[in-house]
This record gives sequence, structure tokens and C-alpha cells, in this order.
Amino acid sequence: MSEAVSRRTAIRLLGAAGAALGAGGCVPQVPPRAGARTAARASAAGATARPGAGARVDALLERLTLEEKTTLLHGAVDPAPLGQAGYVPGVPRLGIPPLRLADGPAGVRVARPATALPAPVMLASAFDPALARAYGRVIGREGRALGQDVLLSPMVNLIRTPYAGRNFETYSEDPRLTADLVAEVVRGIQDEGLIATVKHFALNNQEKGRDTVDAVATEQTLHETELRGFEAAVAAGAGSVMGAYNKVNGTYACENKPLLNELLRGRWGFDGWVMSDWQATHSTVAAVTAGLDMEMPTGTHFGDPLREAVRAGSVPEHAVDLAVRRVLSTMDRFGLLEASPAPRPARDPAAGAALARRVAVAGAVLLRNEKAALPLTGAAASSLAVIGPTGQVPFVSGGGSAHVVPDRDRAASPLAAIRARAGKGAEVRHALGEDLYGRPLPAGLLTPAAALDDQVVDAGKEHHYEGAFTLREADEWTLLVHYTGKRPDVRLDGEEVFPVQQGVAEYFAGGLLGAAPDGLTVRRRTLALAPGTHKLTVGAHGGDPGARFRLRHTTRASRAADVAEAVRVAAAAHSVVLFAYEDATEGSDRTGLGLPGGQARLIEAVAAVNPRTTVVLNTSSSTAMPWLARTAAVLQMYYPGQEGAGATAAVLFGDADPGGRLTQTFPADERATPVGADPVRYPGVGGRQEYSEGVHVGHRWYDAERVAPLFPFGHGLSYTTWQYEKLTVRPRGTGLRVEFTVRNTGRRAGTDVAQVYLGPSPDLTLDQPVRALAGYRRISLAPGRSQRIAVDLDARTLSSWDPGPHAWVVGTGRREVWVGRSSRELPLRAAAVVRAAGR
Repeated sequence: MSEAVSRRTAIRLLGAAGAALGAGGCVPQVPPRAGARTAARASAAGATARPGAGARVDALLERLTLEEKTTLLHGAVDPAPLGQAGYVPGVPRLGIPPLRLADGPAGVRVARPATALPAPVMLASAFDPALARAYGRVIGREGRALGQDVLLSPMVNLIRTPYAGRNFETYSEDPRLTADLVAEVVRGIQDEGLIATVKHFALNNQEKGRDTVDAVATEQTLHETELRGFEAAVAAGAGSVMGAYNKVNGTYACENKPLLNELLRGRWGFDGWVMSDWQATHSTVAAVTAGLDMEMPTGTHFGDPLREAVRAGSVPEHAVDLAVRRVLSTMDRFGLLEASPAPRPARDPAAGAALARRVAVAGAVLLRNEKAALPLTGAAASSLAVIGPTGQVPFVSGGGSAHVVPDRDRAASPLAAIRARAGKGAEVRHALGEDLYGRPLPAGLLTPAAALDDQVVDAGKEHHYEGAFTLREADEWTLLVHYTGKRPDVRLDGEEVFPVQQGVAEYFAGGLLGAAPDGLTVRRRTLALAPGTHKLTVGAHGGDPGARFRLRHTTRASRAADVAEAVRVAAAAHSVVLFAYEDATEGSDRTGLGLPGGQARLIEAVAAVNPRTTVVLNTSSSTAMPWLARTAAVLQMYYPGQEGAGATAAVLFGDADPGGRLTQTFPADERATPVGADPVRYPGVGGRQEYSEGVHVGHRWYDAERVAPLFPFGHGLSYTTWQYEKLTVRPRGTGLRVEFTVRNTGRRAGTDVAQVYLGPSPDLTLDQPVRALAGYRRISLAPGRSQRIAVDLDARTLSSWDPGPHAWVVGTGRREVWVGRSSRELPLRAAAVVRAAGR
């Protein structure tokens, strides 16, 4: 029997949700306390434990009616919306204010402009917990300034599959790094008085089938991988936790008692409140008794049905009181129940912009740099071709609930930033390479003639066109509709071109491909058209005043012309900076790891005429690169936020050393990943997916299976050179102290991330990684300077989760330690003996 089959069999035998969480029904439920535990959490997260808080909440509970209690446990329509995601009515007669809840992984998503920060995956690439706290503080201040009380962030789920549509919203494939950074983001958000909501609890690692898929994982797998980030967020004092859409070991996460009451509250001591993801509540009695406190965004289950359940005796009223207490206690902890709450701060756009740029530079990952193609200096800096649509239109953020619209005077284009940095004496030309927004339909194409390129549809009126066009030969068209308000109905030969079921909800429109430069929503579809006559109908209904739409297209010929122009511009320049993109969004997973559209062909064509081509990637996650060997350099900029253009230029020209390192492995082959070609692992079979890779998530799997990646976890190049030396490992208390020296051996100042990996314990029979990330240090050194680094590995780092006693156990015996610049570049190796406590 293979190892994979053995693990899968073990999972099936494990069965019950309680056993998989280490609860088994026997972990005692520890009710939350508002005393010492609340004070400790408040101190850890920047909020203040308030004198008399328990008594104040007790008094409110005594005066609340059942109707009022349940009003606090579900969302409703905001009578004065600010463009936020959710609203919970307060109880005005008792001075309980409403709550406004905003999306916010990379900024605050409301109707007003906000600072658009780099995506969390880019923040994580800096390997800098202090920077993560500063990131959280910017969001926290902005959320308060923009009228919000709760932030639906950070997203803690691990990057398990490179196909997941929301990988850019989260941090890493590595549990340790994720836990460190999430804890600091939570502290930063709550330092400013905004309540952080960690999500999605738990195992929401994909968009495909996320509403119903049953994620099945063993107890050890859960504790050593996915749960570590949530546990760290709770320890950091997170005020709220959001339950996931999916099932965990057979039970929906939002009604999963082993998850919510026995683990989250009983073992970890969480004393905030648990809300559902939007429409993720599936029951009333089961959800309330399992530990769900709040249904969002409406009261389908926690409104009238909850009141009826209490009156019928199927839900005891003290269960409702307990949920209300959790909400009110958290509100009180953040000063929201004060007679005179603290005034909201003003936005500080300049400070937000400065932090956004700092993060974008710190998280920039230089993947490849042949023959010192970067930084751009001399002739390379004075004769440049900038190619690609995202060179001209700034790629700020991903789509979905993470999409933030920055202030109008922010988000310059990379082309403008490069021209400004190159200076007046430089020649910087641009070629589109790929048309994202389409061309108007040619005059004379349609019969009867119609101008469909820019139509205004007055409120309450309708625009209707019915006609035809004729093609002399077969062609491949991409039809694009740009619109405000309701999506026009476009039909070709009777078939709806942009059906609702083609994509996600309109709420998830965003990012580059989801919006034109002037803000109109964009939808596109590529169709193979046969020669002959085709019938076209367009119907648009006016909603808001001034509603508009455009119908555009690209053809095989127009795409070839775009590539030909890019080749001409590239051949005439000394060097090329080619911007490539991928527009990921909540609601759908990627269908492949390659660049969308014709971008791979564009890169190959450009690099063929100019080998000094640097590719800048505005992509969400790991990317397939069949064109890699033809390029001179590749710079991973993810979704870099509103200051991404300036940050990109700074790195390209060497004003800053690329400071980021990969927090996820880039596979060399799409079939060779931790979920690989096994549909049971991803996306699941028959609504069930199994985490049969066990503790071998991310880079651990590549090491265990001896698979060579395209780029390993922790990889990132510098403009200088580094030497690691003089490693020592010795016992220190109940752990180990690792010391080593890092030396900048180059001619430039630079930044590096020193990484420490730990081998398995010979004394444990549990499954263990070949190497696990045990610590890291981000360092900046001048040329020729060195620094002695000390990294302490505590007992928890040295431990594995044992499902026997349902506890962490220290792995004793001879433990090997590796130190270096990535999970596959580890020049230093030593060992020390770990002894049991008291020995």
C-alpha cells in the first residue's frame, strides 16, 4: 500500500469530526471569562480592558428583550450605508450602537477611497513581523476613520493549492510564517481600536465548491498546518472569528461544535464572538448550540427562527444570552459601549501611501537575474521599451472583497514611474502587446449600422439593437462589454455571450480585468466564429442616471498586430521591461498556472528579439513559466497596491534591493504539487476533499517527495552577494539556540532573509517534515559588513502534535538544523541533542 493510500485510509477510519480535532467529545468546554483572560488579550492587542465591563454587560443583558437580543446576533440592511460589507443594528434605547463591518485584507473596502495596500501575500514576502504590525495599524486607523467598527480580516488560511483564487489575500504555505505575521496584523488593526475578524475558520483553502465541500483532515494535520495561524491570532487577542463556508470532517464549519466550542473556546480560550461567512449559516439550533454567535449578512436563521426556537424550548435562552454576551463584551473591550466613545481619527493618506510603498519594496521578489540584467543602469536605463497593458494601467489589487479603490491622485502607472525615474535624457517607449479593453466594432460592419461603442441609457429606459455582421473567413473574437449599472444582455446567434453563471457575483467585480480605466465594469469572452453571417442583439436597461455601456472586440488580426508592434518597439530598445498579469478574484479558482490570454506568446516573441527582457509579474500566486529561459530577469510584484508603480521603478533601477522572498513554492510542473493530479486532494470528489498530504504542506511536500520546484519557498535574489558561516547550535532552556554569521560580500547595500530549518526527532513515531521552517531574520547590511544572528527555537517549535494525548509533545533526540537563503539553498548544517524537560 502506498504512503498516500495509507494516509487516505487512515483519514477514512478516523471518521468523526471530534476525533479529527483532538476533541473526541472529551475535551472539556471552557466557558469564556471576561476577567483575567480578557485583560490579557486586550493588552496583547492594544485594546483596553475596562473597569466594570462584566457588570455593564450583565446589566444590559438583564434589560434586553429576546427580540433585542437576537437583533444583535444577525446582520440587517444599513439605513445609512457607507458601502461596507455588513451591518448589525444596535439597541438605541439601551445605548448599544450598531456595528459596521468592512472587508479589508489589503485596505478598507467601502464607498469612499481608501489606501490600497499591497496584497497580504506581498506583505508576507518581506518576512517581517514588525512591518506586518505597521500594515495592520494603517488599516485599523483607516477603518475607524471611514466609519467602520469591525474589519473582516486577516485571512489566515494556508496556501495549499496554487489554483486557489484567493491566494493573494492570504500569507503563505508555511504554518509558522503565517502564524507570526497574522498575529502582528491582528495586533496592528486592534492597536487602532478596530475589531479584527480572522477568517475563514477553517480549511477554506479553495474557491471551487467552497460552499459545500467537505474538507477532511487528521488531527495532527489540522494542528500542525491550518490551525496554527488561527491559534496565533486568538493568542494575539483577535476580537472576532469568521466561520468558513465549507464542512470540516463532515460538519459545516459554522455549526461545528468541535471547532467552535471545544477547540476555539475550550482549548484556546477565545472569548470574542464567532460570525458566519456571508450566507454560510445552515441551521438555527445546530449552529447556536455549536457556538456560532452571529449570522451574516441577514437573519434567515438567527432572526425569527431563533426566537421561535427559544420559545419552543429547542434553544435555551441562556445560549442566546451567551452569544450576546460575547458580542457585547467585545464591543465594550473596544470602547463601543462607552457613553462618550473615543472620537474617530482622520484619515492619514500620506502615511498610508508611505507604508504602501514600503511594503511593496520590501515584498518585491527577484526570481531571476541573468548577467546582472537588473538593476537598470547605463544604456539599459536610457533606452527602454515598456511593454504590456499593466505597464500603462496600474495593477493595484486583486478582485473580490479584497479590491480597494485608492484616492484619485494615487496609483500612477508603471510607465509614468519608469519615465520619471529614467529622466529626461532617456528614451522610454511603450507598446501595448495585448489589448485588455478591446476596439470599437468597425464602421460598416453591422447591418443595420449602429454605434455601440459608447451608449448612454437613461434611467427607466431601454436600448435595443438587433442586427447582423458577416465574416469572410473563420476568426477568433474576444467580445467585451463595458458597463455601469445592470449588465447588458448581449446575444450572438441567439446565445447569451455573458451569462450570469459565467462568473461570480457582481460584488466580486474588481481588479484590472474587472474594470476599465474609467471605472466601467468589464466582461469578456473569447469565441471561435465560423465564416458567414452572425446575428447580434444587444439589450440594455437604464437604472442609475447616466448608465453607460460599450461593446468592443479584438480579433486574431488585431492581436497579431499588437504583438508585432511590441516586437518592433522591443527590437529598437536596449532593454525591455514587460509587464504580465493575472486577475485573480474571490469566487473562482484559477484553471491553470500559465499567464492568461496570449501573454506567453508575447513574452517569447519579445525575448526572441531582445534577450535583455525583464518580466514584471502582477500575479496572484505561483506561475508557470515556459518562457523563463528566454528572459534576462523576472521580478514578482504580486498585486502591489496604489504605490506599486513607484516601488517597481525603485527596484528595477536599483534604488532599493529587492527585499522579498517567496512564501510559496513555484512548481516546475503543474502535476507535481502537494495536491498534484489527485482530484481527491483538489478540488475533491463527490463533494469530499482529503488533506492526505498530512503535515507535508507546501515546501515540506517538495522535500518529502524529492521534487525539484521551479523556485523554492524562501527564494529571492539580491543585487549583492551573501555568505553564511560559523553555525553553532546548542541547548538553551527547553529549546535550542541557533547562531550564525551573515556577511554582505558584494559591493552594494542589501537585504536578505536568513532562514532556519529544523529536522525531525528520531524519538517520535509521528509523521514529521524532512525540514520545517523554524525561524528567520530579515537583515540589511552595508557592503563588507557582517552580523551575528541568534534564533531561539522554543519547545513549541521543537514539538509535534500527538493525537494520542491530544497535545504537543517535544521531539527529543538529535535534531538537525539547516541555515541558508531558501528551503533549497542551505549551506550551513549542524545538530544538537534535545532532551526531555527535567533531564
